[in-house]
Amino acid sequence: MGVKLTDVAKKAGVSATTVSRVINNYGYLSQKTIDKVHAAMEELNYQPNSMARSLQGKSTQLIGLIFPTVSHPFYGELVAKIETKLFEQGYKTILCDSANNKEKERDYLKMLAANKVDGIIAGAHNLGITEYQGVDLPIISFDRHLADGIPIVSSDSYQGGRLATEQLYQRGGRKIAILTGTNESASPTNRRLEGYQSVIEEHNLQPMIYQFPPDYSPFLKTTEIRQILTRTEIDSIFCTDDLTAILVINTAQELGLKIPDQLKVIGYDGTEFVQNYFPHLSTVLQPIDQFVDLLIDLLMKRVDNADIVLDDLYQLPVKFIQGQTS
Repeated sequence: MGVKLTDVAKKAGVSATTVSRVINNYGYLSQKTIDKVHAAMEELNYQPNSMARSLQGKSTQLIGLIFPTVSHPFYGELVAKIETKLFEQGYKTILCDSANNKEKERDYLKMLAANKVDGIIAGAHNLGITEYQGVDLPIISFDRHLADGIPIVSSDSYQGGRLATEQLYQRGGRKIAILTGTNESASPTNRRLEGYQSVIEEHNLQPMIYQFPPDYSPFLKTTEIRQILTRTEIDSIFCTDDLTAILVINTAQELGLKIPDQLKVIGYDGTEFVQNYFPHLSTVLQPIDQFVDLLIDLLMKRVDNADIVLDDLYQLPVKFIQGQTS
């Protein structure tokens, strides 16, 4: 049998109503009474029922996080920092790893709505999830258009694409390729390609665009990268994520190409993982700490006032980190 609210009341020497008032932070109670109830809850390992609280119209103190995968260093770092900051503010998180599976994302969204979480931060990139339009919960999006009225937080991907490509050009690159995703989802990240193209056009260069499906394994990516490097005359590559840039560098070295003399490489993300384990990589740094602050701040504003008017898009600046690969 699980521990009941009445068990906590008996242990603390108070009424069940008093325990309920402590849990729901309702009405005046002395600090001594509050401490006694919390001590009893801790001793009995009693967990308040979030679903029951939601049915009473109370805050569940739960936030849903929907992201593609935490195995990727960027998303792993972002989610970890979001969870830490939310916990500091009294919220617990439900992490939903949607991978590249829109049905999985749909099911998670329904689950979060059914459990009446206080809000959702979503950053997955599956297509065709129209259910976001009908969810009556505060939602903030990371790097993806979910539905009208849901604010998006992103880095300035166009600026980032321009910055990386211009850096390669300034360092002597004239045959500059870009390795990116398929850009099918309605995401601001697509503008990294647009930034690349704008610089290529300004300098009258030939665009060299290579796009990989989102479900490509590192093995398949490496195989295609090897073909690109052996069959195409390229002196510089801008990769729209750091992990792809690392694959390029490893493959180039296997082929005997000298970095950066024969091939210059710039990545994108600049996570702590990459800076710690691949400090030689030149990359465009995304402001993860600022993402976290802004995502949570906007969500809390919606939690406190569902009718508050927020901007459609919040773009944060990026910066270039010079390594030894460009």
